[in-house]
Amino acid sequence: MRKTIFIVDDSDTNLTQAEEVLEDHYTVITMSSAEKMFHLIDKKTPNLILLDIEMPEMDGLEAMERLQADNRLSAIPVIFLTGQREAATETRCFEMGAADFIGKPFTAPGLLRRVKTQLCLRELLSKYLSERKCR
Repeated sequence: MRKTIFIVDDSDTNLTQAEEVLEDHYTVITMSSAEKMFHLIDKKTPNLILLDIEMPEMDGLEAMERLQADNRLSAIPVIFLTGQREAATETRCFEMGAADFIGKPFTAPGLLRRVKTQLCLRELLSKYLSERKCR
């Protein structure tokens, strides 16, 4: 079964570029705002979220806080995909629980590898935890 990736960015260009990189490997759902993501997430839970920071209505940092505050959603890996490349922003994202941080513009091989790595890590962790429960 294909894993589902949400890409949340208010730029159509960024959504299209990221989708083109990932669509051959994953089910990709793009949306232009964090609000739209939260409306959909109750119906379809993604395996990973690529999240921009600078967006209208609710920015990526606010969205991350909401995700982390919800026990049903807090385990979903979030990779920030953003034009904000300052060290302080990157540090804050990791402190909030981000799985990774990718600056824009991104490279296709870099994005694909980082997404694959995070999904693999989550799968291994899940398997390990389920085995530990059986003991």
